Amino acid sequence: MNVGIDSIHYDIPKIYLPIQELAIQRNIEPDKLTKGLGLQRMSFPDVHQDAVVFAANAVLKLIQNENLKPQEISRIYVGTESSVDGSKPIASYVIQLLEQKLGIGSFANCDVVDLTFACIGAVDALHNSVDFIRLNPMKKAIVVATDVAKYDLGSSGEYTQGSGAVALLITSNPRVLNMGFEYGVSTESVFDFFKPVRYVNKSEIVQSDVNMEWQGVLETEIGLYKEQPVFDGQYSNTCYVNRVKDAYADYKKNSNQTDKILFEDWLAIQMHLPYCYQGRRMFVEVFALEKPELLAKQEGEKQSEKMKALAKSVEYKTLVEEKIYPSEIASGLVGNIYTGSIFMGLLSTLAYHAQQKSDIIGKKLGFFAYGSGSKSKVFEASVATNWNSVIDKLQLFKNLEKTVAIDFTTYEKLHKKELKQSVISPKNEYSKDYIEKENPVLMGARYYKYCD
Repeated sequence: MNVGIDSIHYDIPKIYLPIQELAIQRNIEPDKLTKGLGLQRMSFPDVHQDAVVFAANAVLKLIQNENLKPQEISRIYVGTESSVDGSKPIASYVIQLLEQKLGIGSFANCDVVDLTFACIGAVDALHNSVDFIRLNPMKKAIVVATDVAKYDLGSSGEYTQGSGAVALLITSNPRVLNMGFEYGVSTESVFDFFKPVRYVNKSEIVQSDVNMEWQGVLETEIGLYKEQPVFDGQYSNTCYVNRVKDAYADYKKNSNQTDKILFEDWLAIQMHLPYCYQGRRMFVEVFALEKPELLAKQEGEKQSEKMKALAKSVEYKTLVEEKIYPSEIASGLVGNIYTGSIFMGLLSTLAYHAQQKSDIIGKKLGFFAYGSGSKSKVFEASVATNWNSVIDKLQLFKNLEKTVAIDFTTYEKLHKKELKQSVISPKNEYSKDYIEKENPVLMGARYYKYCD
């Protein structure tokens, strides 16, 4: 019995900042971002949008597209690092919003939870849900990857922003992808990228040496949370490479394929893409492991020089064009979705092959997931018989072209949360309504509505 992805849907902002505009405003050579990193657009949430909205929209579209009944869905597991609450999961908000459209109480027996491990949380949710369906083949599960990738203005990570959600329907006898049984894992606790609760002395805020109550806080310290991470880009790249290489070796061992060069049998390679060309820049390390003779032939005295030469070799460029490029198309137009990046890459790959009218039934895909902090998972899946019937309906590339450019001033106001009205008013989608600020037993509760 096969288990895997039966259907897919997604939700992204309707607005974006052209990456060239960001480059000009930050005094960066545009070609560094466009030609060097493959970036074209940076999607950004409108005033009414957040990770909850993207997740609910993606799941609702998936349910409506597949004519699913709420009672058919046994679980909705969310992978995210953009939680809006320290206790209440995004998944619980999702069923609340879905019930506005599909009936109050219609998801009362649906299991929901969030899984958080930076950008790999949704892959964990996928593996968990695939195992669940293997034990319960008559049931259905939905996995959602939803995030808002936001960095400080003017920081080195600013051009790697993006947002959106991808929802996956997990069933037995799936139409899109059959998941393999084994996966490789590599984990090490590091601080390459993280979002800590930071503390400041209350006296710095209230301007008093007396420990008086402030906003309900009696402690002398006040915890602050920022959407933007603390990160070290170069160190994170090193961690990415180390985890991926180790997870790849672990997968080969677990799947009894130590004598094979796995990627030679793969139609495509799906990697976490915090920016469009990250995958091709990182995968050359795996390529070098499997092709030591080719690496040795490259020009250069130092290993680093040989690696740079290998990345420019005909052999590696051919691999990139055939196996990695299809996943980059959507990434360049959307930007970073953290947990959703690898699945947007998957959707992009399948949309590309649908456009090319490729015969890919039974072909294998290799996945390299990464989450800062840090963990990598490597696994395989094969294309199922009816993949095209699902992917054709989504019209991914056409829909991406419908998004609207904003100017730099609007972008900065959105980033600083200075705008009060949406750039594009919500229609046929969920929207943030309000946050409770008066009722003491509901203080901070977030409310959403569906806008027809």
